[in-house]
Amino acid sequence: MRVEKTKTRRGKNFLEDRAPKLIENDKTAIIMRGNKMSEIVGKVLNELYLLKKPLATKLMRKREIHPFDDDSLLCNFSKKFDSSLFVFGSSSKKRPNTLTFGRFFDYQMLDMVELQIEKFVSSEEFKAAGVTAGTKPCIILQGSLFESDPTLQRLGNLMVDWFRGPVVETVRLQGLELIISLTALDEKKILLRFYKTLLKRSPNSENPKVELIELGPQIDFKLDRSKLASDDLFSTALKKPKQESNKPKDKNTKFDAFGNKVAKVHTGRQRLDEIQTRKVKALKRNRSKSENMEVDD
Repeated sequence: MRVEKTKTRRGKNFLEDRAPKLIENDKTAIIMRGNKMSEIVGKVLNELYLLKKPLATKLMRKREIHPFDDDSLLCNFSKKFDSSLFVFGSSSKKRPNTLTFGRFFDYQMLDMVELQIEKFVSSEEFKAAGVTAGTKPCIILQGSLFESDPTLQRLGNLMVDWFRGPVVETVRLQGLELIISLTALDEKKILLRFYKTLLKRSPNSENPKVELIELGPQIDFKLDRSKLASDDLFSTALKKPKQESNKPKDKNTKFDAFGNKVAKVHTGRQRLDEIQTRKVKALKRNRSKSENMEVDD
């Protein structure tokens, strides 16, 4: 049921926040678990939630969902929580330890990719200190397949959408603490790594020396199934609405044959005798000089 009018200011603000905008809100994600899930999948979902929060909603209840067979429930959750991203974890005998990453457009499924976890090392096994919460990550896609293979190209775009975090205008050098690396070894094998940057003084340069320390988690994926949007639908999702100009429309204007803008200005009747003109001292005559000239004559 669509609500067009609200009786309270809170409801009005709620609808305005969800309405389409020229500058959209930061993308939030839904993290869900299936009816059957292994311990590894649960740990990976927790790691992803810690990396994504506060732009993430974690649903603890187990749900019997098969995204590639019926995505209606996922679309309903997208509208309910106003989220454009999701990850769904499940495990079965046929497809063990799988994560399904996806995104929505206008609360409808846009892209969806299923990845099987082949190797997982928790961040607790790394001794490096964590990064500041809400840090803007630097995302690196390594491998020519992210440019040549259509599926991996869309997967790389999806992962950048998933991990990019809040949109900011500028980032200071010390703020680039987190490096997220995605490496495509082949058409199926994808490595996900997380690093922390350390800036150290360089004796021979003004720019600092950068060192990387692996943070974890460390995940090796195998690409299983994918359901990607058509090129036309993807192009529609990328379109931006035209910006409305706050400037008033010009009246009484037209263009001549040469393309010059010609305007007609209407003014009232002017009284020239009442116009206040600027009085310049250089134009004033000295009275003493004028009187002497009259006496001489």
